[in-house]
Amino acid sequence: MCGIVGLYLKNPALESQLGKLFEPMLESMTGRGPDSAGFAIYGDEVQEGWVKLTLQSTDEAFIWDTFIAELATELNAELDWFTNATAAVIKVKADEDTVRTAITKLAPQLKIMSAGLSIEILKGMGLPAEISERFGLSKMKGSHIIGHTRMATESAVTMEGSHPFSTGADLCLVHNGSLSNHARLRQELKREGIHFETDNDTEVAAGYLTWRLQQGDSLAQALDNALDDLDGFFTFAIGTKDGFAVIRDPIACKPAVLAETDDYVAMASEYQALASLPNIDKARVWEPEPATLYVWERSKDAA
Repeated sequence: MCGIVGLYLKNPALESQLGKLFEPMLESMTGRGPDSAGFAIYGDEVQEGWVKLTLQSTDEAFIWDTFIAELATELNAELDWFTNATAAVIKVKADEDTVRTAITKLAPQLKIMSAGLSIEILKGMGLPAEISERFGLSKMKGSHIIGHTRMATESAVTMEGSHPFSTGADLCLVHNGSLSNHARLRQELKREGIHFETDNDTEVAAGYLTWRLQQGDSLAQALDNALDDLDGFFTFAIGTKDGFAVIRDPIACKPAVLAETDDYVAMASEYQALASLPNIDKARVWEPEPATLYVWERSKDAA
């Protein structure tokens, strides 16, 4: 099962309402994914030379203040941060590898959910409504967001195994379906230096895209190669700093629907997730074609 939802705002005037518009979309997919849920939101972008990381702890009693003080001392760099339930978003004037090394040294139990200039990933176990409330989704601002509700089939129900997955700067992926060759591909990608935190097949798909991008592919080229190299049934929604993309496998048995107006582009596993959006009755609504990439970015129109 599992449910996918995404919302890309073409109208910047709506960015203050992103979370409010998205929350009912995510919660409408509860029937498709009651085990856990999460979302990747893009906004509050840091300047070049800085990096923004989302960290999550499985221990609700984790003392963030102490850790942040130790991290600032270790890095000897400018640092801003805020907490959100069991997560912390940290903005540091340093390179990503240096920050990751310091975090591993000081608090190896923390999970790095995302890193980049814009992305924040928040996820966990529980019903989508619980996840929305836990992280204050309705009050969030940004330019675009993708989310997922999970019904676990291939790995345990854990915070780490929830979607979205990020394995590269400002890149994340959510997935409805299953991959049949993820175990072999995981081993191949590990030899290429891609690191994995879970046994989830979706993390392999995210790692594959990261690897292809490292080889010099554009996002479109990486996804085109994915159609050849990933075996199974899938609908992917992919988030980047500048926009988001949707692609289905050549058979396209997993459901998906897209809607576009002058103000936004939205996608979901089922139309009911789109019904609460403003002017949805005037939107162009369609089912994405098999093996066809749809991408919306701030720098260009829809493909």
